[in-house]
Amino acid sequence: MLIDIKDVQKIYEVGTVQVPALKGINLQIKENEYLSIMGPSGSGKSTLMNILGCLDTVTSGEYLFAGVNVSEMNDNQLAEIRNREIGFVFQTFNLLPRATALHNVELPLIYNGTSSSKRKTMARDALERVGLGDRVNHKPNELSGGQRQRVAIARALINNPKIILADEPTGNLDTRTGEEIMEIFEALHDAGNTVIMVTHEEYIAEHTNRIVRIRDGQIERDEAI
Repeated sequence: MLIDIKDVQKIYEVGTVQVPALKGINLQIKENEYLSIMGPSGSGKSTLMNILGCLDTVTSGEYLFAGVNVSEMNDNQLAEIRNREIGFVFQTFNLLPRATALHNVELPLIYNGTSSSKRKTMARDALERVGLGDRVNHKPNELSGGQRQRVAIARALINNPKIILADEPTGNLDTRTGEEIMEIFEALHDAGNTVIMVTHEEYIAEHTNRIVRIRDGQIERDEAI
């Protein structure tokens, strides 16, 4: 089992008030699954995504990632998991505005000490994989929204992560461009990647093979499609 979440609760302290965001979540995800997490605003889906991505920690319960209990890790260990095992794709792309597509993609490799020549080769390969081999020297303001998201996907792939975690990846794109981005995710899944997508769009979720619906901090429904 790639991901095994057992009775996870997340409570935020807001002043003197405790606000429960997740209330006893149990979730298992196998390798090469393609699933979406859906829910209304305030349902807990973003909190669940942050825990899956090791961006936040649980209040209680257990999170096993590839058999390792990450709920007991310190900040440095969590950062290493994020860098090596998880590829993130965000709605707002999160690209450096003054850096080329190539440099944006190679950034995760800089942090883990990969040599400059190897970084550039790997970044070029990743950009080729998402259809941007002819845009390596373009900066974000020279690219369309769809192209910027492709750069972000290439960056997410650069370390060959165990999972790709996408948070509303089509949220800033028109419908046609969003469909093109979904075709990339489908190809990544077909190539063996595990893809987890957070979305509020039903038509986006329908591209995946499984929908986990969250409401009021609990899993309301978990269905294969």
